Amino acid sequence: MSRKVITGVIVAVVALTTAVVAGAAGGGALPLGPVSHASQPTYLGYYDGHKDTFLVTDTSDKAQAAAMHINYSPELKTVKGAPRQFFIMGKTAPGQISVFGSEPGEDDYNPLWEEIAVKWKAGVTPVILHQDDQIDALAKAGKLTETDLHIVLNAPITKVTK
Repeated sequence: MSRKVITGVIVAVVALTTAVVAGAAGGGALPLGPVSHASQPTYLGYYDGHKDTFLVTDTSDKAQAAAMHINYSPELKTVKGAPRQFFIMGKTAPGQISVFGSEPGEDDYNPLWEEIAVKWKAGVTPVILHQDDQIDALAKAGKLTETDLHIVLNAPITKVTK
């Protein structure tokens, strides 16, 4: 073999070794084990007028965990600054679903949500709520109330529909 070929092989081996080490050190795929597929219930929620699909996996509230058959994680209670997810309680407009305060791609998105209960005030005819700004404006106008439930929900959005 010529020196050029040997040098080329050595450079290639060093480059490959460096790439493997760099990939393993960070940013590369995690060794998660074998892939399998399982069925999990998904839900729809509004964000800025369109519907996103999400999962519900964990909650900081023991009673809610039992009722929903999900994981109870008391440590979630310590999370501060999570985006809001609004749940409309009591009377609602037909077809109402929860409303997100963020979604993947937004600067403040993460899969943890501060649960906010929304209730229409007496005498107000419910409309479909589909945006957090809409809910805040209607609360400011005195048409509904927002109540922080002090519950953090782990509910990653898995599909964004525009």
